[in-house]
Amino acid sequence: MKFRSKISFSFVSLLLLTLAVGSNAGKIAIYWGQNGNEGTLKETCGTGNYDYVILSFLATFGNGQTPMINLAGHCDPYSNGCTGLSSDIKSCQANGVKVLLSLGGAAGSYSLSSTADAKQVATYLWNNFLGGQSSSRPLGPAVLDGIDFDIEGGTSQHWGDLAQFLSAYSNRGKKVYVTAAPQCPFPDAWIGNALKTGVFDNVWVQFYNNPPCQYNAGDIANLENAWKQWTSAIPANKIFLGLPASPAAAGSGFIPVSDLTSKVLPAIKGSAKYGGVMLWSKYYDDQSGYSSSIKSDV
Repeated sequence: MKFRSKISFSFVSLLLLTLAVGSNAGKIAIYWGQNGNEGTLKETCGTGNYDYVILSFLATFGNGQTPMINLAGHCDPYSNGCTGLSSDIKSCQANGVKVLLSLGGAAGSYSLSSTADAKQVATYLWNNFLGGQSSSRPLGPAVLDGIDFDIEGGTSQHWGDLAQFLSAYSNRGKKVYVTAAPQCPFPDAWIGNALKTGVFDNVWVQFYNNPPCQYNAGDIANLENAWKQWTSAIPANKIFLGLPASPAAAGSGFIPVSDLTSKVLPAIKGSAKYGGVMLWSKYYDDQSGYSSSIKSDV
């Protein structure tokens, strides 16, 4: 009897260990939409490298402006030319890839003037991109999985209101993912307060173009300190390491594959909030093959 119970204990221990290791497997998120030479959305999801594809951007919205998407050379929203993406979105989702729409970007025209304005934008997003109804859905009938906040301008006001309004739509059936891409200096200047709401599912922190908190040629200290601050202070389900997919994708912060897999990932994967890696962007990933090189280590 003692012998059998010993085996049973060892088996349970092994099972728990396997579950613990398996549960911390990371995912890869990629931004798509700002370069017409990065392949189609369907091709992007078909690579099998990505768990989240983030359409960038809804660059104009809020404060009374007519909302407008900007998907660079992929399609012309002004002639209703982006509705054809609906079949690609459905193809992605059939492959298990979640497709989100990112708000903002570095060159957009956006801000929220009040809580009422935030509610109006949330209603627009629900009816035109999520599970609601509209006669003018810019991406056609496909229902996106959620909304991403890449807020890099305007003001810091009312983003938390918008996030909470969007999150509440999950109560209508299909889960609405709410994600964000803040800069790594803590707290983020634009959406630092919004991130305290606790409604964000994934936060992919931009550890690039920010020398004080990014990886610098062999020195992991700044990045690791920032990572600990983000994972301990932000009530999100998962925190992702946001990186440029090639040296040309950002002014600074690119991490060579060997450094990422041998130094950086081992230092951050122990966190219960570790979600994986976010990459900017599909175009640069095509040039470098970065996601393919790191996928088995993430």
